[in-house]
Amino acid sequence: MALTIYRQQDADINTLHGSRVAIIGYGNQGRAHALNLRDSGIDVIVGQRAGRSFDQARRDGFEPMSVPEASSAASLLVLTLPDESASEVYEREIGPAICAGVPTSAGQAGRTLGFVHGFNIRFGFIQPPPTIDVIMIAPKGPGTLLRSLYVDGKGLPALMAIHQDASGHAKRTALAWAAGIGSTRAGVVETTFADETETDLFGEQVVLCGGVTALTKAAFETLVEAGYEPEFAYLECVHELKQIVDLIYERGLSSMRDRISNTAEYGDLTRGPRVVGEETRRVMRQILEEIRTGAFAREWIAEYRTGCSKFHELYNADVDSAIERAGRNVRALMPWLSDA
Repeated sequence: MALTIYRQQDADINTLHGSRVAIIGYGNQGRAHALNLRDSGIDVIVGQRAGRSFDQARRDGFEPMSVPEASSAASLLVLTLPDESASEVYEREIGPAICAGVPTSAGQAGRTLGFVHGFNIRFGFIQPPPTIDVIMIAPKGPGTLLRSLYVDGKGLPALMAIHQDASGHAKRTALAWAAGIGSTRAGVVETTFADETETDLFGEQVVLCGGVTALTKAAFETLVEAGYEPEFAYLECVHELKQIVDLIYERGLSSMRDRISNTAEYGDLTRGPRVVGEETRRVMRQILEEIRTGAFAREWIAEYRTGCSKFHELYNADVDSAIERAGRNVRALMPWLSDA
């Protein structure tokens, strides 16, 4: 089935003019959405509890409200909260405000709940009332990149999905939101909450985060166990990864191969399938099944709600590992880099 891709000419940002947008959560994504929308001429408010993000919002010129206040004062509520805490915040602070109705000062009748990731809708942790629109604009990259591209007059591609269209105008609202953050400059691909969530989790777990970190650690440890210096191993298995990823990002697999040595390319083509063979593919299929059945989502929410002991144990095990120590030594050679 062919993709449906929307661009600048398909969106009318005026749909949001005269309305108010509340960004709930001022983290990496929330800050980018708030700043981009404000710079696009949209009336934006921020719902954020006290803390570092609250202070950042004030430095950016916003006057943050409590989450219930912001949720009651806007027509479009954009949830940029962490997946694991969003459902609790929704149940306690957002849902009651939505059910209370939209004040006339919000600028239009009806209510729209927006998501930047489909997790909580896909797995039923948040169940909005059927009387409101539920939409998603999911930029395909971090908030820092969404912001920097917007400032440069460019855009970050995004996925769009409509879960509920109570008003009959949900898509128009979603496209206006996408235009306001700059994503229609690049392209907005229509999908579903389920497809966005399942592919996003799969990509994170088997490639972008889980797969890459496990592969680099295993390769690093193999070289160190064979007697090579940790810093040499780090340079080869981690440091140079950026060069290859940048080439793939900019040009694709084939053009990346055109820009490496013939020796590297032959090793890629003949040895890569031995590293990622049928056993790895079997595990990938198993991971995808855990995602699609909701097993991973339930496991993660249960871990979060019981204190994250396993999460912290696994995280802390890597903090001072050999690969991290080698990495700090290598990065110290390049003072222009920052671990911040």
